[in-house]
Amino acid sequence: MKKKMLVVSIAAFAAFTLLAQDAKKEVKKAPAASTILHPEMAVTTGTWEAPAATLGAKPDQPWSTTSVAAGVDSKPQPGKAISVVGEVVDFSCYIQLGKHGEKHRACGQKCVANGQPIGLLTKSGSLYMLMPEEHDPRRDGGVDAKASASEHMGHIVTVNGTEASVGGYRGIYVQGLTK
Repeated sequence: MKKKMLVVSIAAFAAFTLLAQDAKKEVKKAPAASTILHPEMAVTTGTWEAPAATLGAKPDQPWSTTSVAAGVDSKPQPGKAISVVGEVVDFSCYIQLGKHGEKHRACGQKCVANGQPIGLLTKSGSLYMLMPEEHDPRRDGGVDAKASASEHMGHIVTVNGTEASVGGYRGIYVQGLTK
């Protein structure tokens, strides 16, 4: 009887060990979280090494004076000046449908013209929302990112601005997008 209990215990331990090893293998097989959706939707204007255009001016300070003044106690959220290369995308269609590239250019232009948010998709698959930086002109309609986004929809460009993130959302605030 003791021999049977020992054999059953060893078999149970071996089965548990095999299941744990299979679970580890499955975790390793999971795809990377940051990948470009539908890479077959090609970009034909600009490359990662030679972007087609540059949007925004490199800021001397992360935030403009109007953004600092508008912050709670004149302290906006932390931000840092960055330059990022990526494809201008319609944020909503990319997240919902994975669409981008030249074949999606006309649809993306219409979506952005009608108020959908603008995105920047990096080579690694990171997605940023693009917005004008200057708080008061943005609020009062003096700056607009729609024209730049429409002109470069589906193109790979360099974007200069201030990066900020909250709760997993990432944005680049671009200075100099006057109407």
